[in-house]
Amino acid sequence: MPAFTNRFNALPHYLLATIPQKKRDLIARGMDVIDLGAGDADLAPPPRAVEALVRAANEPAMSRYGFGLGLPAYREAVAAWMQRRFGHTFDPFTEIVPLIGSKEGIAHIEFAYLQKGDVAIIPDPGYLAYLGGALLSEAEPYMYPITPRTNFLVELDDIPEDVLRRAKLLFLNYPNNPTAAVAPLEYLERVVRQCRERDIVLVYDNAYSEMTFDGYVAPSIFDVPGARDVAIEFHSLSKTYNMTGWRCGWACGNPRIVGALAKVKSFLDTGQFMAVQRAGIAALESWAEWVPGNMDVFRVRRDAAVAAFRANGFTVETPKGSMYLWMPLPAGVGSIAFHERLMNEEGVVVLPGAGLGAGGEGFFRISFITSPERIAEAAQRAGKVLRAMTA
Repeated sequence: MPAFTNRFNALPHYLLATIPQKKRDLIARGMDVIDLGAGDADLAPPPRAVEALVRAANEPAMSRYGFGLGLPAYREAVAAWMQRRFGHTFDPFTEIVPLIGSKEGIAHIEFAYLQKGDVAIIPDPGYLAYLGGALLSEAEPYMYPITPRTNFLVELDDIPEDVLRRAKLLFLNYPNNPTAAVAPLEYLERVVRQCRERDIVLVYDNAYSEMTFDGYVAPSIFDVPGARDVAIEFHSLSKTYNMTGWRCGWACGNPRIVGALAKVKSFLDTGQFMAVQRAGIAALESWAEWVPGNMDVFRVRRDAAVAAFRANGFTVETPKGSMYLWMPLPAGVGSIAFHERLMNEEGVVVLPGAGLGAGGEGFFRISFITSPERIAEAAQRAGKVLRAMTA
């Protein structure tokens, strides 16, 4: 058979893709499995979204190609929500592009801007779609280690000048996956200014904008003056509305950047199922009355997770955003080894930091996606493994 391409061979192991089969194997062995790995809550979507999907699925017109245009009403609903939530106006047809989940759009924007010799600045650890798109574009990923030293922020001043000269894209994601860090507005202002000065496209992954706690309200990158010159912002219905499998999101921003993504997508897909877009409208329209109650559930789970893991010997910060705890491991305890022992011996799935990039070594991530009782049980089992590995 023909050999694989160099860009294919450069792709790292995607750990999350292998966990479902491992879970099946453990369950088949009779093990009680608690999965805190993926950011995929065991909660129901908004009833209005489900009802809208059922109605739309029975309309023959909804089963035809949506193409890049998609359902015009979905574009208009996104524009209305961006205005309502952030106070920013976007043209539904030139400054918004519907996505089959934000992940594909994040990876595909790289096809428009990167080629050999170019650089994408990527937080490490971070969402692996950033890295995958860069490698498949044959560009050079510059992995910036996000650590407590910089409050898990990407500081462009730390990056070598020769890298910055070749950089075409910068990826930021706050509230952050996996660290749960948030970004001060003054930091975002500084980054936007630097991207404008250096002609770097700022790819702002805002998938967790609505998953915030304790009065914190996440900004849009477009809250920063001048961001429209250089930025594209990605949103998703997945986490906020418990709709991960529905694959429905959007990107918005500078029409030249949005148009480039739309052109790439025109060669790769023919649009999201329009019934799902109809359901997306219903989800967005339920934002004000439904999302606060859903976030109350996540807040209770967050507090339970923080208390349970602290009680079992882990150092835990209380996050203001996202659905994750990012916890350090003691020196000498590798994140992959901890993950494997915890899963194989105790049936608890967590995500090792190294599975999200070399910069994540020494940490692990849990998602507070199940009941407080199950989270407490998982923390107790994790503490047992930690004690065994440090004895």
